[in-house]
Amino acid sequence: MVSPQPPTPTCQVPVVAVVDPEELYKTRPPAFGHEMRKLFGFNPGYVNLNNGANGSLPLPVRAAYDTLTTELEANTDLFRTFQLPHHMKRARERVAKLIGAATDECVFVNNTSLGVNTVLRNFSFDRGDVLIKFNVSYATVSNVVKYLGDIPPSPTVSTFNLLFPMTPEAIIQTFREHIRKVKEENNDLNQTRKFVAVIDSIVSHPGILLPWKEMVAICRDAGVYSLIDGAHSIGQELDINLSEARPDFWISSCHKWLYTKRGCAILYVPKRNQHIIKSPIPTSKLYLSHQDEGYEGPQDFVKLFASLDFREWIGGEHKINEYTHNLAIEGGKHLAKRFETSLLDPDGLMTPNMVNVELPMPWEIHDTEEVINLIRDTLLLKWNTFASYFRHNGKWWARCSVQIYNEISDFDVIADAFLDACAKVKELHTGRTR
Repeated sequence: MVSPQPPTPTCQVPVVAVVDPEELYKTRPPAFGHEMRKLFGFNPGYVNLNNGANGSLPLPVRAAYDTLTTELEANTDLFRTFQLPHHMKRARERVAKLIGAATDECVFVNNTSLGVNTVLRNFSFDRGDVLIKFNVSYATVSNVVKYLGDIPPSPTVSTFNLLFPMTPEAIIQTFREHIRKVKEENNDLNQTRKFVAVIDSIVSHPGILLPWKEMVAICRDAGVYSLIDGAHSIGQELDINLSEARPDFWISSCHKWLYTKRGCAILYVPKRNQHIIKSPIPTSKLYLSHQDEGYEGPQDFVKLFASLDFREWIGGEHKINEYTHNLAIEGGKHLAKRFETSLLDPDGLMTPNMVNVELPMPWEIHDTEEVINLIRDTLLLKWNTFASYFRHNGKWWARCSVQIYNEISDFDVIADAFLDACAKVKELHTGRTR
């Protein structure tokens, strides 16, 4: 007899007010904090401290997308032929200015994972080439590196280990030493081997800002390609300035922190490396073989967005991130006090808008599916809140992502939820070990 399945939780869909962005932007924006919630389509009472995972789409940005969709469906051929190129050009110009790059060095992809795959799968690897990943690399990024190492010609895979807490100086020193060892162990006297390092700008778990610009310089001096997984950077990291940092490749998800519609990411390929990117994934009808006359490197594939108008209206990049960073620091300290634990980054030097707080749960409890689901269900179904949680370097951690709609009281909600969830997990573990 088949056991009955529990009912699937349903999502209460809020009644969303119709928003006219053009008229809205003539008015004064709401204050940051809970007053800003009216510009997002959240369920009543839902406390969102997990923006870093999926982003949050403001209502005026959604309205702008709906308008574009209406225009597209009204006359698809007319829109794609005449209007799309204009929107594409405008979007690329604005995002290029934001990240300090030239417009023709930027294209749009669906997400960071696709961007990383696009870059790595366009390299022509040989046996003896080396791919460098981090132990804290995002799973899809780590897996594509491992996959490329598993298939012919099987480039060597090297893993750089980071165990937090660490200072930026320690990370730079150990990374420089790792690159030196990799180059020595894979002797390349004729300089014919390719070395590619996939570097996080902001690690996902834990949510820590790395000194990635200094790491790019180390790679450049050592003859190593630097591929920056900047999934959490745009909209959260200020003054990126890629023309000055000079990574070989850089990708960031616009739908996480920049308020764009999912999914949308920016792929930066400087002109010096555009010959490497021969095709998007999947290969489009615009592909030009190297045998075809007129090959000019990567092709444009774009997602339109209106989030920069919204961000300018509410105060701009620095005002947004001043609020979210300060609240992350304050909220993290408050949460650590409630948990009677510690912060991963007590000084806040490597904390952008995501703060990592130790959970009151012993390391001996493993992150089994049962444990993960018990925490998830307690947070979402009982307490109507969510933040990310994970194990790292001998401890359990919570990662709280702070946005302009959060206030310090939200940290009390997530504290109550995590304390309840941890108590349930410890009770389960105690029952299993008696």
